[in-house]
Amino acid sequence: MGLSFQGLAATRAALHPSWPAGDSLIQIRSRQFFMQIMVRDNNVDQALRALKKKLQREGVYREMKLRRHYEKPSEKRARERAAAVRRARKMDRKRAERDGIR
Repeated sequence: MGLSFQGLAATRAALHPSWPAGDSLIQIRSRQFFMQIMVRDNNVDQALRALKKKLQREGVYREMKLRRHYEKPSEKRARERAAAVRRARKMDRKRAERDGIR
């Protein structure tokens, strides 16, 4: 999954007229998604934290980890089946807790 930075230092006028001066935008584009992060007052550290949070929520890190090595189709099915079982058990626990059974 190749990520490319498209507009690291775009000007305020080109982006949106209501954004304060000195702000820029980071845009990341890949095949599956398009993501934008605003850089306010040249605070790149804050923008990177926001970018990492968004990538984490989108599952990009998990997908990159899975794609490091080839996974056989049978291993993939087993992993997905185990994840489905975990999800079902978690939903059952939550439902039982909500209904007051436990």
